[in-house]
Amino acid sequence: MEKVLRRYPLLGYQITGVFDWKEKEKVMGLLKEGGIEKLVLVSPSGSEEVLKELIKECSDFNVDFTIIPGIYSVLTTRLRVEVLEGIPMIGIKETPLQGVNLWVKRLEDIIISSFLLLITFPLFLLIALLIKITSRGPVFYRQERVGLDGKPFVMLKFRTMKMDAEKETGPVWATPDDPRRTKVGKILRKLSLDELPQLINVVKGEMSLVGPRPERPYFVEKFKEIIPEYMARHRIKAGITGWAQVNGLRGNTPLEERIKYDLYYLENWSLWFDLKILFLTLFTFHREAY
Repeated sequence: MEKVLRRYPLLGYQITGVFDWKEKEKVMGLLKEGGIEKLVLVSPSGSEEVLKELIKECSDFNVDFTIIPGIYSVLTTRLRVEVLEGIPMIGIKETPLQGVNLWVKRLEDIIISSFLLLITFPLFLLIALLIKITSRGPVFYRQERVGLDGKPFVMLKFRTMKMDAEKETGPVWATPDDPRRTKVGKILRKLSLDELPQLINVVKGEMSLVGPRPERPYFVEKFKEIIPEYMARHRIKAGITGWAQVNGLRGNTPLEERIKYDLYYLENWSLWFDLKILFLTLFTFHREAY
């Protein structure tokens, strides 16, 4: 297979190295160092556990994973097949958000978010004033979240909690009747108005209107170890709202279920799907919010 790839440089493959199954640790090390975009397993003959471990590592580091099987067998609908000189290459189907669709989604984000920022500007000023006169601290709350390709960014929200709310507890999720909330914050969270500043994140290109909700690095490190395909949700930009949220999965709802909805959105994206989610958000944004 190496010889075949080298004969076709226009395919864009640059071979980093060729390893035997027994050199698993070397492969793991390369994945962690970064810079690898695709891992190709030729006629996998190692144990099933090693294969699962490699697949998980590829998912965690957003590395494209492909198997060239020794025996061509029945495929599931989530797999794709490429053939190079008669050699079948099996990989996971790519998201529809490729090529021109990326530009379509970005244009959608810019137009709609700019319009929403314009019409909600008076509301921005009112909320900022209420926060300032009722509690000590800044108007905006800035928090690091994990976005596209697992890279961190600073997400904006209206501050709804007291200063140093997690000083004693560390990173925790909000709960019903959370004592850390301010009086104004309780109302903002109930109506999801604290999320409005994320429109600025969308205009800047750090987020999208629709996509998986971003999580903090602390929780991402925990979840990727226990939830299969968790890191796959970072193949697209994080969103203000998403398919999971309009189906009632927000707050302290089962994370495994949310991931299923996020992956469904990832694999079935379309402009009309986005518009449907945005429309449904108008009727569901207040549910399970605290």
